[in-house]
Amino acid sequence: CITGVFYVLFFVLHGTSFTEQVYPFIIHIPLVLFLTFYYKYKMANSILAVLTAYLCCQISNWTGIAAMTLTSQEWIYYSVRICVTIIVFILPPGGFFVFGMLIALANKLSGSKKKPEGRITKIIGHISDPGTDVLSIVYAKDLPFEFPEKVLNQAERVKDEVSEADMQGRLDLRKVPMVTIDGEDAKDLDDAVSLEKDGNIWHLGVHIADVTNYVQENSALDWEAKKRGTSVYLVDRVIPMLPRRLSNGICSLNAGCDRLALSCLMDIDEKGKVIGSQIAETVICVDQRMTYTSVKKILEDQDAEEIEKYQEFVPMFEKMRELSELLRKNRHARGSIDFDFPEAKIILDKKGKPVDIRPYEANTATKIIEDFMLLANETVASEYFWQEIPFLYRVHDTPDPEKIQALAEFIRNFGYGLKGVQDEVHPKELQKLLSRVADSPEEALISRLTLRSMKQARYSTECTGHFGLAAKYYTHFTSPIRRYPDLQIHRIIKENLRGRLNAERIAHYQEILPEVAEHSSKTERRADEAERDTDKMKKAEYMQQHIGEEYEGVISSITSWGMYVELPNTIEGLIHVANLYDDRYYYNENTHEMVGSDLGKVYKLGQSIRVRVLDADKENATIDFVPAAIWG
Repeated sequence: CITGVFYVLFFVLHGTSFTEQVYPFIIHIPLVLFLTFYYKYKMANSILAVLTAYLCCQISNWTGIAAMTLTSQEWIYYSVRICVTIIVFILPPGGFFVFGMLIALANKLSGSKKKPEGRITKIIGHISDPGTDVLSIVYAKDLPFEFPEKVLNQAERVKDEVSEADMQGRLDLRKVPMVTIDGEDAKDLDDAVSLEKDGNIWHLGVHIADVTNYVQENSALDWEAKKRGTSVYLVDRVIPMLPRRLSNGICSLNAGCDRLALSCLMDIDEKGKVIGSQIAETVICVDQRMTYTSVKKILEDQDAEEIEKYQEFVPMFEKMRELSELLRKNRHARGSIDFDFPEAKIILDKKGKPVDIRPYEANTATKIIEDFMLLANETVASEYFWQEIPFLYRVHDTPDPEKIQALAEFIRNFGYGLKGVQDEVHPKELQKLLSRVADSPEEALISRLTLRSMKQARYSTECTGHFGLAAKYYTHFTSPIRRYPDLQIHRIIKENLRGRLNAERIAHYQEILPEVAEHSSKTERRADEAERDTDKMKKAEYMQQHIGEEYEGVISSITSWGMYVELPNTIEGLIHVANLYDDRYYYNENTHEMVGSDLGKVYKLGQSIRVRVLDADKENATIDFVPAAIWG
């Protein structure tokens, strides 16, 4: 229809015979219909219609302005004719051009009203099958799930035991007492620790699995590990970066087995300062596989049974606690920021249904490992920064001044302040703020807003420091089984130790490391999103079983649309303002309160409140609460 209108318009203005007009018009009608139905109104319709119509015009040897002669008196009249002719025929036929463009515009405007169409590419399982819900998130996030056959075959060819040839030239630490400390379910044990004290000097060893001995550069295993970037820890499964034959086998520092390692050996004085260090290729043999729970029972609970069971290692654990506290004190003194957000441990049954959710709390054992790994990461980063060797660093940039200014203005409503807001804020200022709000009603809100005001940590070839840790030098060295950047720097360290880091290899790393840093940062964020989404989904599924039940919670956030309430087990739900039936409530932005207009009832941040579960939607991962008093 649109094409016809343009042809009629041209017929009137051009003044040529009807036959000359209708001939190309008739030719173009089948083309319009063909392209319209075949390409289904896609943009290709516009492009192909234009090209096809133009060729038809050339074949018919009819352009529409070839015989025109312009005079000064007819300038305006013929200008209009020429413009219309150019639009309709020369650029090329305007009917087709406008037709295609209008269809494209119509598609765009009506896209939200049309039902989406797609093509089924894979059946991942029945909706009620165990694990299908989590798999849907895995596929939605495009997480590499299955290993290619070539990668698995390469992993199968790796021997189960360390050979004598592999041990040659390595520092033998098999007689040094050492342990691994991990969660009960962990199978990929990539770090072990040893500690001795000689006078006032601590001799701390952090021993990391030498994964690079089995994952050669540019091998199928290496390319797959780089593609994945990181292992992904979901609520019901682990999607490993490396095949389990490696991650749970020869690369795992299993007790009683000889293993190849890359060790960071540090000498620490009585003030907690590293006064000497050595990074070496080693062969180790872990004496005991410990869990966080067992070490906690020994050091915190003074459990007689656990102490008796591991009496040989108890003195070392006590020294570890002493050194850990010293290191943590030093980090706090320099301004390291410690966000204490509780993590959830979601317990599933055999069918993948959540049966319990509990907060996962840090204890002495988790702090020991965290402190020792942090120190090793800093030590390695410092050494390779000063050697000026191409390297990957873990950086956390200073927050944007605008976000810190906004945070300062917000917390002023609660009587808090920040120094150095106009200039570059020091991490110690944020640390002080978190200390001041500790145990206050607004702690959760201000802690979250402080975290959001900071930038995301990332990988970089430039050592710009780590703001959150208040560290000048920082890298990721301690987890090569589950993080590709760690694997990559192990390769660099070993080449350097062996004297093979020549100009050619340096140039090689200078070329590839920026892309490794960027890709690893992206895969890390993708994994974090998948982990958060699965946790939220399982929490909503758990609460579907408890609709109508009542719980004690704390108001963690207030917005114009309602209040978020967090339960002791970390589950958070929304009390929508529409479900506050007892009054007409509005959000007071100045006091950050929900205030009733008629009765004057006020809900405040940090206020304890008893709620009833109104609804829970697993698909949308949402939970709705209502105040129990109103429900009653």
